[in-house]
Amino acid sequence: MTFNLFHSPNFAANQQVSNMEIITFESNAYKELDKKITAIANYVFNHAEMKKESEDDMWVDSYEVCTFLKISEKTLQRLRVSGTIAYSNIRGRYFYKVSEIRRMLEERLIRCNKENIENLITNHELYAKERRNLRKNK
Repeated sequence: MTFNLFHSPNFAANQQVSNMEIITFESNAYKELDKKITAIANYVFNHAEMKKESEDDMWVDSYEVCTFLKISEKTLQRLRVSGTIAYSNIRGRYFYKVSEIRRMLEERLIRCNKENIENLITNHELYAKERRNLRKNK
């Protein structure tokens, strides 16, 4: 009895059937290649985790701004309506760049100390890291 592995039936008219090529090499060569690929993957994933977001790329929501800067939602709303603070509205939620909030602190448009802005950044980074871990586990 003969089996032909390279000519499987074509079930779709526009589907192209390709031949599979099998490559063999020594187990030591495979282990070396596997080590190199693993090292590259670890470097890429660990480097991405360690890379901190710059303030220009970091966005925080209204809740985080109000909580850590100790300002009311109404104050934040007034700043939005007057055009004093730049923001983005995504599905009814407002987001602000941390660099924009720091600018407002420097211009003394809101009263806050530097410790509060550092708390905002630190807690946002923890929150973002937690969300990334949740996505990985899904």
